[in-house]
Amino acid sequence: MHLNSPFDGLTAVALALAVILSAIVSLITSSVRRESVRNGEAGAQALCELTGILDPKELQDVFGPPDMGRIWRRVTLRDVMVARQPLGHIISGQGVDIASISVAVISFFSDHILIGLGLALAVSIQTAGWVLSARLPK
Repeated sequence: MHLNSPFDGLTAVALALAVILSAIVSLITSSVRRESVRNGEAGAQALCELTGILDPKELQDVFGPPDMGRIWRRVTLRDVMVARQPLGHIISGQGVDIASISVAVISFFSDHILIGLGLALAVSIQTAGWVLSARLPK
């Protein structure tokens, strides 16, 4: 039995390309944020993105107060991963981004309904990540 995707060909290709580009940008941004934590230069925006904590005041409850330059120098990547909330996985989860890319690539070769639904889920997750990122402190 052959099940068709919920999207027509052009729409599916456009969505898949958008997911791939979005996930690549997310992976690069997250990598830069992780590097700032490793270098002891983690600001509120980096910690909010990696943890999913959207309120900078909550960061102080979790990591303590920043120094005078508003940087948390003693926070480690392990500390960040322990404090990570579900929103952190949507905003900057490497696994989520890699899974989104995988589904998008598979959608080029299959039009099965489950792949189409997976692509719709990947689009939703990537969109949610961008919307949440817009709410991060500057």
